This record gives sequence, structure tokens and C-alpha cells, in this order.
Amino acid sequence: MSEFAQQLLRRIEAIDTAAADNRRRAQAYEQMAGELKDVTAEAVSPDGAVRVVAGAGGEVKAVTFGERFRDLPPAALSAAVMHTLAVARAAAARRQAEVVRRGLGDTELLDRVLDADENTFGDQRPKHPGPARVFVPPREEEPLESVDQLFEERSAVPPPPPPAPTPVPSRAPAAHRRPPAQDDEPFEETDLFADGSGR
Repeated sequence: MSEFAQQLLRRIEAIDTAAADNRRRAQAYEQMAGELKDVTAEAVSPDGAVRVVAGAGGEVKAVTFGERFRDLPPAALSAAVMHTLAVARAAAARRQAEVVRRGLGDTELLDRVLDADENTFGDQRPKHPGPARVFVPPREEEPLESVDQLFEERSAVPPPPPPAPTPVPSRAPAAHRRPPAQDDEPFEETDLFADGSGR
């Protein structure tokens, strides 16, 4: 076989291999697209009051409430919804990255796309918000100064009662009292506001 024929075969083989790679890659993309479309993640608040289901793009697919939500004041319920929503979106983003990693072996392309979205549209990647704050119902006698006090940790032991007032000893009557002093001069009634005109 001539040198030209060998080169031609190598080029045909390279094109065929590239085509096969492209077909495999196209199949992988198609499979990834199907899996990404179906990615969902669910998060439930620690007290079970709120349940959120989020999709791959961070869209909220469902928000439902358990019986416990009736015990929460509006501010605490709002905080529980927002926190649970953030947890569900972060979990969906993790599952989305897992799908891409299985399909492509890494998430480099996904990272580049998300970076471009962040630069172009200001879209922030979903991040886990950390642990949820636990609602502690306030005692009746304690007025709240801010919404944050709904979530403060309270000690299980109530504060000690204030000390009882110390009794003040009653004064015993004095045994010897001095009689009031007597004026030597008789009292004269005078008008302190008189202007001297004799009125």
C-alpha cells in the first residue's frame, strides 16, 4: 500500500473516530439533558413546619406546610420558609453538578457556564445557608424588642427569683423625748406680701 493510501486511511480512521466520539458525546449530552430536566431536591425545616421542593435551575416546584406551622408567628414562619428554600436550592444545585460529573467526568464546563451566567446576569450560585435557627416561643411576660429574639437560645433553667426584700426594723419609741422648744416671744401675724400701704 502506497504512502498516500496509508495517509488516506489514517485520515478516514481519525474522522470516523471523531464522528464516533461526537456520537457518544451527543448521546451523553442527550442523557444529561434528560437527567438535568428531572433533577429535584427536597428540604424540610427542622421542626417539620415547612417542606420545599426545588428544581435544577433553582426554581421552586412546591412549598407545603405541616401542622406545626400553626404554632409559629409570621416572622418565624417566614424565616423557616426562606431557610428551607435556600437548603432545597443548594441541594438541587449539588444534584445538578453530580449529573454533569457523571456525564462528562468533571464539572469544568458547568462551572464555566455558571461563571458566565454570574458575570452576565448576576446570578448567584445557590449556597447552603447553614443550620436553621430554632424558634423559641417567648414567655407571656417578656415583650419582644426585635424579631431576632424569636430565635434566641433560652436556657432550660429559669432565672432565680429576685431576693425577698429585707425587712426594715421598726423604730422603737424613744424612752425620753424632749418637749418642743418654747418661743420666748409671742407670735405676730404679719402679711409678708404687704406693700406697706396699710391695705
